[in-house]
Amino acid sequence: MGGQETFFARLGRAVTTQRLVLLTILLASGIAVAAGAHVWAAAAGAALCVLVVLVANFPPHAIAPPEPAPVPEEPVDPVIAIDAAMTAVPAALDQPLFLLGNDGSVLFQNRAAERLLGIVPRGAHLTARLRSPGILDMVRETMATGEPNQIEHAERLPSDTVYVVRIAPLPAGEGTARYVLSFRDISELRRIDRMRSDFVANASHELRTPLASMRGFIETLQGPARDDAKARERFLAIMLDQATRMSRLVDDLLSLSRLEVKSHIAPDSIVDLVPLIGKVRDQLGPLASELGVEIVIEAPPGKVEVTGDPDELVQVFENLMENACKYGQDGETVDVKISCDAGRPVEVSIRDHGPGIPAEHVPRLTERFYRVNVEASRSRKGTGLGLAIVKHILTRHRARLIVRSREGEGSEFTVRF
Repeated sequence: MGGQETFFARLGRAVTTQRLVLLTILLASGIAVAAGAHVWAAAAGAALCVLVVLVANFPPHAIAPPEPAPVPEEPVDPVIAIDAAMTAVPAALDQPLFLLGNDGSVLFQNRAAERLLGIVPRGAHLTARLRSPGILDMVRETMATGEPNQIEHAERLPSDTVYVVRIAPLPAGEGTARYVLSFRDISELRRIDRMRSDFVANASHELRTPLASMRGFIETLQGPARDDAKARERFLAIMLDQATRMSRLVDDLLSLSRLEVKSHIAPDSIVDLVPLIGKVRDQLGPLASELGVEIVIEAPPGKVEVTGDPDELVQVFENLMENACKYGQDGETVDVKISCDAGRPVEVSIRDHGPGIPAEHVPRLTERFYRVNVEASRSRKGTGLGLAIVKHILTRHRARLIVRSREGEGSEFTVRF
């Protein structure tokens, strides 16, 4: 009935709207009959005209039945909606995250958490995978007090790793308490802090030793040796040597600082290594002669070009060749080989025939102030920063330093571009 009432209502509105037109049609039909037209023909023409007018003002869709009333949507469980919202973003994060129930059961873990502790079955208690007393105590305390908490947690295996472990409650209704347990890896920050403190301690020690020596000699010259010309000459020579040592140390520290500032900017000059290494050999000639060492260069014919900074590359090969002369002087020769075989990277190898380096020291050679033998290094006027500078320069040049050494057979340092 609702559809018919709508139809007649709309029909009435159409008749009302077009009543003048309809009256005109009826009047025209009456005139046609009066003029002698057949009654039935006049009636049929009038009916056709009326039908055309009504259809033009009463489109077919007007007689369509009304749309059914919308079906009310099923109410959404707020717990399901909250879970979906809470797990969508954490699932994509690279920081390990766990969603815990109010009894310590694991309701959700993201992929980073799976990599950290393995897959924990949904609903299993956190202690199924995590045994750290400190973390478990922290979790229990937060569940009891409702206050966020965090601690530092260190793992020794498979490598030294330090995490900041934090737990915080999520806003929820009574009886549906949930907690987020997160692990943030701060191992790199701790390593940098340790390096910084070691660096400051080593630099302070390296400067303190020559300063103490110079101060002692100055006090001696001002006192007992004031009028001793022979002692004064000897002490001044030692003081000059100590001042030179401090100057080298400061220069190396400044070099490291400059290299760190521009480490992300790759050089763009083209350098021919053959004349550059020949220049370094000539500069080290007096030192090599003094130590009784001969530097022998083996290079291919023609140019061997790489992209780099010529001054910095001179510093690299000067450090490596000087070390080879100082620490491998027992072998009497230092062999420098430049290779640029087709399809292979350019390499420069510096090999000495000295006593070699014990295997346990090789991985740490490029650390600042690291020395295999402290006294031997200082006696050869080393600062402990040479190989650290080499490493930083090669990093800026997108090159590598490869160290091969065996006790009793010498050492080989290879720069691979």
